[in-house]
Amino acid sequence: MTEKAKRKVVSFRPKTAELEAEIRLLAENDERVFFGPHARERMEERGISRLEALRVLRKGHADGPIEVGKKPGEYKVKMVARLKGSREIGVVTILIERRRLFVKTVEWEDL
Repeated sequence: MTEKAKRKVVSFRPKTAELEAEIRLLAENDERVFFGPHARERMEERGISRLEALRVLRKGHADGPIEVGKKPGEYKVKMVARLKGSREIGVVTILIERRRLFVKTVEWEDL
């Protein structure tokens, strides 16, 4: 076996601060944020509005590990924020090719 064949490939993960900044910037433009059916169902069930979820994406911080998505160029991040007069909300989002956000689910963090 050659030396090249023995090397392990390590997937590149951007720094947390970089992804937070990209998510915040993308969330400023509503046209770049897509809410999946599961997210919409959980928002209705939990009484979390679209505006609240967008505010979490715009002002929150990444909580937990950043996961590589199923497709190349995807990263899964949970953004969390405590909104004024509210509880702490988590928004699980997938950053797609650093151009769009797909909201997978929303949840109350204090349950």
